Amino acid sequence: MLAEQCIPAEHGGVRARQQRLFSFLQSCKTIKQLTQIHAQIITNGLAQKNFILGKLLSIYIIYNRLAYATKVFEFVRNPSTILWNQIIRGHANGEQPRLSVLHFQKMGKSLAVPDGYTYSYVVNGCAKGVLLSEGEQVHGKIMRNGYFSDVFVQTNLVNFYSVNGIGSAEKVFDEMTDRTVVAWNSLISGHFRCGNVDEARRIFHGMPERNVVSWTAMIAGCAQNERCKEALSFFHEMRRNGVEFDQVTLVSVLSTCAEMAFLDLGRWIHSYVLEASSSSAEKGPVLVSLNNALIHMYSSCGEIKDAFKVFKDMPIRTTVSWTSMITGFAKQGYAEEALTLFKKMRNGELKPDEITLLGVLCACSHAGYINEGRFYFKTMTESWGVEPRIQHYGCMVDLLSRAGLFDEAETLVENMPMQPNNAVWGALLGGCRIHKNAELASDIARKFVIELEPERSVGYFVLLANVYASEKRWQSVASVRQKMFEMRARKPPGQSCIQIDGVSHGFLAGDTTHKHAHLIYEMLDGITGQAKLQVDGVCP
Repeated sequence: MLAEQCIPAEHGGVRARQQRLFSFLQSCKTIKQLTQIHAQIITNGLAQKNFILGKLLSIYIIYNRLAYATKVFEFVRNPSTILWNQIIRGHANGEQPRLSVLHFQKMGKSLAVPDGYTYSYVVNGCAKGVLLSEGEQVHGKIMRNGYFSDVFVQTNLVNFYSVNGIGSAEKVFDEMTDRTVVAWNSLISGHFRCGNVDEARRIFHGMPERNVVSWTAMIAGCAQNERCKEALSFFHEMRRNGVEFDQVTLVSVLSTCAEMAFLDLGRWIHSYVLEASSSSAEKGPVLVSLNNALIHMYSSCGEIKDAFKVFKDMPIRTTVSWTSMITGFAKQGYAEEALTLFKKMRNGELKPDEITLLGVLCACSHAGYINEGRFYFKTMTESWGVEPRIQHYGCMVDLLSRAGLFDEAETLVENMPMQPNNAVWGALLGGCRIHKNAELASDIARKFVIELEPERSVGYFVLLANVYASEKRWQSVASVRQKMFEMRARKPPGQSCIQIDGVSHGFLAGDTTHKHAHLIYEMLDGITGQAKLQVDGVCP
């Protein structure tokens, strides 16, 4: 074992052992080797040597083993500002950014003096953890200690305030004398978070210089604000301008491809990634997040075999990877495969989260697996520590309603710890349509649908009218339509989108504005005629 080889007791004195240990730390390549050396440090009484502990601390942080890093840090006597910065930065980038603030507070009681890096790291932690009050307190200390003119501190403040609201971010940005491209990017992202797409575009076009992050922010921001065509337009413009995109950019583009079912572009990105990763070691390994995005893209486009191939070929899989594949199987009707994959996930080291379990319940709902759905819903908390959210309740109500178990579904709705939302009531209405339960549908309408705002109620009025129509209650259908008319609730026209030779074509039901509309409707009439002939048994 490496630990047994690194410090033989019979060789040399303490100083020689220290030097050998330090050299082994520098060449350490795995977390197992690192923990072995850590044990030797304790065994050989070297836990009080700050230069060794500092190296061990930095390596643990590189490996993202922050619990070990914290234990090492606690051994250090009178940590220097550099060591405080390391532990603060590690936690700021970790899963518990609040710990970066706690260490910053402890640092304030020590002999070490914070510097610009300290403030930058802790502000970054406040941004990641959305810790508004703590970040404002740090901002106050920055002002008192004369670090506000530090460009890196200012840039991190812009990023922090852009996460919590755009007003203060703009104020800090306006006060900057040297505005970095990072600050500009943070401001753009802040406007996107607030839904200010046009303002983000204006800022982007006014930037004195842009980098790949600037373009990626525009692509991701447009996609997240349901402006997918604009997102792809920025990607194509980025390529035309010769800006070399990275894997993070491609993750954003793939999410847009998934939303718009642009399989051709998604396949091109996949081919590009495979070629780049195999032909150039400089590009590095494919990011796990990029593989996850490929799974999501292929699943959303109905290419479940391609999605599963990406999943199987992944050298490293995260909870998101498993969840994406389980959800993909569920959405495409492969419930058995989704549940089988979930069982394999349970047998591994990764723990399912609330989104994983939502995918499992959706699979049960789509396939009508009532007992399995009940079991997984019941054991969410006790087995995995996940409290059911309203989405999980909605899946269960949908499962029970589809099966005609309305008494159980209603009882579940009544006992929910939160108020039912439109999706829950819509699931009940959907079950009523399937089983022609007009009486329950009427009760739901009285409880919920009538109270909705017109723009939110359209789908539920249509469902209700369909339930009445299935029972041939034409007077009730007329009443619902009259109610819709009085509320000025209008059903939005159906829409679809196809891609031909890389060009997107959108269509609305009843629309005649497309330049080839007459040819399209001729083709539709021909297809409809053929379908009627087949139904009537004329065609084989």
